[in-house]
Amino acid sequence: MKFFIDTADLAQIKEANDLGILDGVTTNPSLMAKVGIKGHEAINKHYVTICEMVNGDISAEVVSTDFDSIIAEGKKLAALHKNIVVKVPMIKEGVKAIKWFSDNGIRTNCTLVFSAGQAILAAKAGANYVSPFIGRIDDSGWDGVQLIQQISNIYTIQGFRTEILAASIRNPNHIIQCAEAGADVCTCPLESILGLLKHPLTDIGLAKFLEDAKKFV
Repeated sequence: MKFFIDTADLAQIKEANDLGILDGVTTNPSLMAKVGIKGHEAINKHYVTICEMVNGDISAEVVSTDFDSIIAEGKKLAALHKNIVVKVPMIKEGVKAIKWFSDNGIRTNCTLVFSAGQAILAAKAGANYVSPFIGRIDDSGWDGVQLIQQISNIYTIQGFRTEILAASIRNPNHIIQCAEAGADVCTCPLESILGLLKHPLTDIGLAKFLEDAKKFV
């Protein structure tokens, strides 16, 4: 399973990259605004900076909702850097745009997916990634990880090549559960990735090793 970090914070991207486990980045204008990046030109420049930092796919999100505007915006984003994947919302105009992008060699990530039916449409249209938002599904009283497993089963049976990108990850256990359920990628905050490092027995064991080592100094 590939690890993407969901942020526009360059320091966090660098820290994840320095771990040696980072495969890509997902971000959007809202995450850009959180780090003070505002305005069309500044956002595009920031996307390029991220692409130059990370050797992997970088999802850049359109903010349009009609077909022609999605296409125009997506073409400009894709032209910024070879690592850009255009993130398109799961709406009718978005599905039409994904098909157009697929036919014209532009890679896409279908976002805001909350059902297996939506995931099927995204795959049929030729999306490279589909992004189920498992945390938000959990918030609504359903099981987000179960949706990942359902989509994985359908894609395997039908031979769809679209990768399942588990989004809206809330904690380290979500990452583990998504790996078990068949997600190809998870995208999450740095905090969740770093949480995988933690275990009380590791801390206890290391403290004991260091204590014993002092006896030989």
